[in-house]
Amino acid sequence: MTHSTNPLVRFYFKVGLIPQILLGLILGIILAAVSKDTALSMSLVGGLFINALKSVAPILVLVLVIASISNHQHGKRANMGVLLSLYFAGMMMAALLATVASFLFPSEISFGEALDQMKLTPPNGVSEVIKTLLDKMIDNPINALVQANYIGLIIWGVGIGLALRHASQATKTMMNDLSYAISFIVRIIIRFAPLGVFGLVASTLAETGFGELYKYAHILVVLVSCMLIVALIINPLLAYLIMHKNPYPLVFTSLKDSAIPAFFTRSSAANIPVNMEICKRLKMDEDTYSVAVPLGATINMSGAAVTITVLTLATVNSMHIGVDIYTAVLLCIVTSVCACGASGIAGGSLLLIPVACSMFGIPNEISAKVIGIGIAIGVIQDSVETALNSSSDVVFIGAVSSVTQKKQKQMEVCES
Repeated sequence: MTHSTNPLVRFYFKVGLIPQILLGLILGIILAAVSKDTALSMSLVGGLFINALKSVAPILVLVLVIASISNHQHGKRANMGVLLSLYFAGMMMAALLATVASFLFPSEISFGEALDQMKLTPPNGVSEVIKTLLDKMIDNPINALVQANYIGLIIWGVGIGLALRHASQATKTMMNDLSYAISFIVRIIIRFAPLGVFGLVASTLAETGFGELYKYAHILVVLVSCMLIVALIINPLLAYLIMHKNPYPLVFTSLKDSAIPAFFTRSSAANIPVNMEICKRLKMDEDTYSVAVPLGATINMSGAAVTITVLTLATVNSMHIGVDIYTAVLLCIVTSVCACGASGIAGGSLLLIPVACSMFGIPNEISAKVIGIGIAIGVIQDSVETALNSSSDVVFIGAVSSVTQKKQKQMEVCES
C-alpha cells in the first residue's frame, strides 16, 4: 500500500500518526463549520471506527492479562516488594488526585442521540456498585466476551494466567505470541484513528455545536494538570519517603532524559532501552534496575490512572450519575488495577476505560465513544501520559537503589 501511486495514499502512510490525527481533528472542525449536513453524514466513518474499538477491546484485555501473568519471570526479586509498593502507591495517589480534580473542575461529554436511545439504570451508592462488581466477576467467560464484561474478563484472565504459570514454555510462548497478534490488530485499527477522529469530531460538532470544543479543551487541561502535579509533587514525595533526601535532582534528570523521549515515542515499552541507559549512567543498583525497568514499563502507569479516572468521571458526570465518597475510593482502586494492565501501545490506557465505566452500569456503546474522544485529544494527552509513566520508573528505581546502595556500604564498613 505504501508503494501506491496515489499521492493521497502515499501521504497517509508517510506522515506520522500524531500529525494525521491533528489533521483529522482540524478537517472535522472545518467540515462541521462549512456544511452541517455533510458533517452529520460523517457519523458513519466515526461509527465504524468506534465499532472496531468495541470489537477488539474485550479480547485485548483478556489476552493481555493472561499473557502478562503466565509469562511472569521467577528469579531475581531485588527490592521488588518496596518497588511494587511505590508503583501502586503512585497510581493510587494519581487516581485520587484525578478524582478530586474531577469533582472540583467537573468535565462533561456530549453523547447526542446515543444517550437518549438508552434506558440507563445508574447504581444507588457503593453497595450496589459492589454487588454489580461481584455479579460481573462470576460471569461466564464466553458471555463476558460477548457482553464486553471487562471485570469478568480480568478475573478469568488472572485465573487462567495463574494456572498457565505452571504450563510448558511452549504454551507460555503461544500466549505471548497471541497477545502480540491482538496488539497488532489494535495497531491497525489505531492507524485509522485520523479518519475516525475526523468523522467523530465532524458529526459531533454538527450535532451538538462548537461548545463541544470547549469541553474537549477542559478535559485536556484537567488531565495534563493532574499529570504535572503527579510528576512534580506526588512522585518526589514518594521518593523522599524512601530515600530521605532531596529527590528533585533525580526527578529533573528523569524528566529531561526519560520523559522527553517518551513524549515523542508515546510508548513505555519503546522507552525501556532509554531508561536502562539512564539507570546505568546514574550508577543505580543493576540487580534492581535490570528487573524493574521492564516491569515498570508494564505496570507502573500513573498517567494511565489519571486518564482512566478523569474520562470515566467525565462520563459519569455527563450522565448525571451520583458518586459518593466510598464509590470514588473504590473507583480509584479499580482504576489503579486497570492502569497496571494498560497496553504498551499508544493510547493503550483508553481501551481500559470501559472497565471503570462498567462499575456504574455505563454500556459499552457509551464507553467506546469515550475512547474515541480520548483518541481525539490523545495528540497531547497520550504523549504527556507516556512521559509521566516512563519518568516515574526512573524516579522510583533511583529512590530504591539509593537505599540499597546505602545499606551495602554500611555492610561493607561493618565487615571491614
